[in-house]
Amino acid sequence: MRPQSLFLRGSILVMCLAALCFHGSAQEKTKTKADAKADMATHANEPLDTLVIERVLGMKGKFNNGEYKITIPQNDLNIEVDGFKIIPAMGLGTWIDFAPSSGGAMIMGDLIVTESDIKPVQQEIVRQGLTITAIHNHFVRNHPNVMYMHVGGSGNLEQVAQKAKAVLDKIKEVRGGDPSKGTASTGSVENTIDTKRLDDILGYKADMSKGVYKYTIGRPDVQLKEHGVTVTTFMGFNTWAAFQGSPDHAAVAGDFTMLENEVAPVIKALVENGIEVVAVHNHMVHEQPRIFFLHYWGVGNAEQLAKGLKAALDQTGKKNNSMQGMNMNH
Repeated sequence: MRPQSLFLRGSILVMCLAALCFHGSAQEKTKTKADAKADMATHANEPLDTLVIERVLGMKGKFNNGEYKITIPQNDLNIEVDGFKIIPAMGLGTWIDFAPSSGGAMIMGDLIVTESDIKPVQQEIVRQGLTITAIHNHFVRNHPNVMYMHVGGSGNLEQVAQKAKAVLDKIKEVRGGDPSKGTASTGSVENTIDTKRLDDILGYKADMSKGVYKYTIGRPDVQLKEHGVTVTTFMGFNTWAAFQGSPDHAAVAGDFTMLENEVAPVIKALVENGIEVVAVHNHMVHEQPRIFFLHYWGVGNAEQLAKGLKAALDQTGKKNNSMQGMNMNH
């Protein structure tokens, strides 16, 4: 055989082998990408290991549809607004919710801080690599003054839990003890309101806790997501109303959750019915669709307050809402 023929055949063989290698490599790359996507999908569906959360935080929470929420009543704070005592059931509870995500877990939380707590707690949140998504009030004329600081973050479950614990520990440090072990707001408040009449006006039922009759209303008509994770009623995407007092001298505090085109009509309905709007703000920064939250405070005849709230609810997607009788200490 001529040397040229041998060279030609050798070249063809080399080219064939190279093509096979390239094809195999391409298949391997395709397989690797597919496997990676499958791994991510599997990881995204992994349930939370609640024992890890409990071990790291040193406290138990409440499990609900795959999420795990810890709530810390601020029993060390003795707060009054217009002569009414504010207890944890009236919205005086710090909470952090854990939800499964593709990276392990996403957290959303609402921390109650005093004026002297704000700076060191902010610094700790930033130090831990978490995000502050809102700072706002729930009340006016409250003594002492407290603010509500929303936080978020995501990552490996144990690491995120450790970050949350560091923030909660900082609150204990600057407040001089564990807020849940205080005694200033552990009692009950007066409630002689005809709650059945409130249910009839609002069209929902609520839960009674230590004299506070609290409604929690979800928004199943809105599929809210934050960083691709569904934000549920349990995670704080809800409208709520908490009543205390007597039929003729009652107080109601709460929060409306609103789409952007609902903000102005809700405010108008509340103000025209004598209910004071004390804050309008966001709770999240990457949510889809855009959501606004509104805090309100009202004092007066219980039935009239309920009618005012009903007028405001009629300006939202409340016909598709579902009432969940849960005391979330939002």
